[in-house]
Amino acid sequence: MNTNIAIVRHQSYKYCLVSDGERHLGRDPAAIRTVDPNKSATALRALRVVEVLAEARTPLSAAQVAGIIETERSTAYRMLMTLMEAGYVVRDPRTRGYRLGYKILTLSRGLLSDDERSELIQECLREISAQTGEAAHYSVLDRDCAILVQRAKGTQLVAIDFHIGDRATLHCTSIGKVLLAYEDAAAVEDTIRRGLPKRAHNTITDPERFRVELRKVRAQGYAYDDFEFADDMRCVAVAVFDEQGKRPIGGISLSGPSTRFTPAKLRDLRDCAMQAASRLSLKLSGRA
Repeated sequence: MNTNIAIVRHQSYKYCLVSDGERHLGRDPAAIRTVDPNKSATALRALRVVEVLAEARTPLSAAQVAGIIETERSTAYRMLMTLMEAGYVVRDPRTRGYRLGYKILTLSRGLLSDDERSELIQECLREISAQTGEAAHYSVLDRDCAILVQRAKGTQLVAIDFHIGDRATLHCTSIGKVLLAYEDAAAVEDTIRRGLPKRAHNTITDPERFRVELRKVRAQGYAYDDFEFADDMRCVAVAVFDEQGKRPIGGISLSGPSTRFTPAKLRDLRDCAMQAASRLSLKLSGRA
């Protein structure tokens, strides 16, 4: 048994911890103004902004947020900018409105809602796990990383220990590469500018090699991690596409110790995952 497997997650993933000291969200603006002096009115209002965005069906403008929480637009804008800097709010590229980012999921591990979309994804992951015996993971792109939002456990005794809310580096993981490959050139260059640090002996650290790798991943629809994230682990990931079939809404990945995840096994897992992801894409878009 490879004893390094158990510590891969602890060495390579970042976690977000929050204090539970200020739980009152101050839905009534008057309550915010008369808040206990031991509490932060600014923090309460910022949490209200998070609530407003969570309740909205579409991205909101700063003016809309200001109107709902009854404050000046400039105040709402500063809060939105602060939440964006922290990664909990993102700006929709199409509407230019604000919505919650996937990083918010790291604050609620194990509390994800079981809606129809989530159930379809979970059904797909369970199907893959049943066929392969391996744990299957579903992740989405969140700014500079891929965040794991759903998983199905396998039956193997030796497995990589990933959890909902874990965030994967883009340049050295199969799921990171398969999600980044379909982004525009600016997103790729931003990743390169942030650096391509060496994590394992096959990590791609050369910018041009990385660009070539992403073009290859985009052309084939899947990515491998062959000792790029850890020296004792291999992974494969495939994209799950939107209704147009052009842009990933997420990706499915399988990871395991290199002693079991041989190149031949990776190819079998790839084929299984690609077939399942294709069916999932059709179901999520209502075409199946």
